[in-house]
Amino acid sequence: MKKEVQGILIITAILACVGIVMVYSSSSCYAYERYNDSAFYLKRHLVHFIIALAAASLAVRFDYRKIRGRAKALLGIAALSLLLVLVPGIGHEAGGAKRWFRLGGLGFQPSEFAGLFLIIYLADVLERKQLHVRDFLRGFVPPLVVSGGVILFILAQPDLGTAIMLSLVFLIMMFASGANMMHLAPFAGLSVPALYFLIFRVPYRLRRIVGYLDPWSKSQDAGFQIVQSFLALGSGGVFGLGLGASRQKLFYLPQAHTDFIFSIIGEEMGLVGTLGIVLLFAALIWLGIRVSMNARDLFGKFLALGISVSIGLKAIINIAVSTGAIPTKGLPLPFISYGGTALICNIVGVALLLNIANRNA
Repeated sequence: MKKEVQGILIITAILACVGIVMVYSSSSCYAYERYNDSAFYLKRHLVHFIIALAAASLAVRFDYRKIRGRAKALLGIAALSLLLVLVPGIGHEAGGAKRWFRLGGLGFQPSEFAGLFLIIYLADVLERKQLHVRDFLRGFVPPLVVSGGVILFILAQPDLGTAIMLSLVFLIMMFASGANMMHLAPFAGLSVPALYFLIFRVPYRLRRIVGYLDPWSKSQDAGFQIVQSFLALGSGGVFGLGLGASRQKLFYLPQAHTDFIFSIIGEEMGLVGTLGIVLLFAALIWLGIRVSMNARDLFGKFLALGISVSIGLKAIINIAVSTGAIPTKGLPLPFISYGGTALICNIVGVALLLNIANRNA
C-alpha cells in the first residue's frame, strides 16, 4: 500500500498547490474591485487550507474503525445542521439559496459535511447488514430512507447538484455492497416525475437547460456563463496565455474562482494544463479504488470507495459543466476551487483514505 499512500499524497499536494495559485489568479481582479484587496479570497482560502491540514492530521492518525461507533451521531449532527440552515436568521442566504452559516468572516456549508458523514454512515450500515443486503426491508430500505432524508434536506436549500452527486454515491456504494439493484426500480420510476418538477417546473433551472441546449443564441442570458467558459477554454489553445494572463476573469466569466476555475486553468495553462488536471484526478480516483480493494475490513472498503467516488463525481461534474457537457451546476472543483468547507471535507476525506491504506499495509 506504500505506493498508493505516496501517490495519493503527491497528487493531492499538487492539486492543492494548483488551487492556491489559481484562486489568487482567478479572483485577484474581482477581489480588488469589490474589497480593494486583490488577495482577499486567497487569504481566506489559505485559512481554510490550514484548518483542513489540522483536521487531516487528526483524521490520519486514529484508527478509522473507531468512527463506526459514531457514524449515526455524526449523521444526526449533519441532519440537524441541514435543518438549521433553513431557519431564517440562522442560515445565510445568497443567490436565492440557504446553504451557509456565517462564522465571523468565514462561511460554513453544512451540506459538504453531510456528504462526508453520509458516506461514513453508509459504510457502517453496509458492513453491519452485509448478510441482509439483498433483503429489501432489512438491508435496502434503512440506508435508502436515511440517505433519501439527507438528500431531501439538501434539495430544500436548494442544491440540486449536490443532491444528484450524493444520489449517485449512494447507488454506487449499494451496487458495490451486492444489493439487489432491482429494488431500485420503483424508486427510479418515482424519480422521473420528481426530476421533471425539480428541473422543468423551476424557472431558473429551466433557463439553464435552455442555455445548455443552445448557449450561443442565449449568450447574453441563460447561456452567458457557458459561452464565456467556451471563450476562456478556446483562447487558451494548447499551452495557454500564461499564468495570470486570463482575460475572461476580468469580469466576463462569473464565478471564475469557484465553479468555473477549470475554464481559467484552460485559458492560462492551455490544453496541457487541463489534461494534466484531468489525469491527476483520474490517478487519484484509481488509487482510492485500489485502497478500497485492498482494505481488509468491509467498513474500510466501503468508506474508501465512497470517498473516492465522491471526489471523482465532483471533479467530473465540475469539468463537464465548464466544458458544456452538462447544464450548469454549482459544484466546486475539489482541492482547486475557492470554497472553504468543500476544501476541508475533501482533504479530510483524503486523510481517511491514507488512514485506511496505512492500517491495511
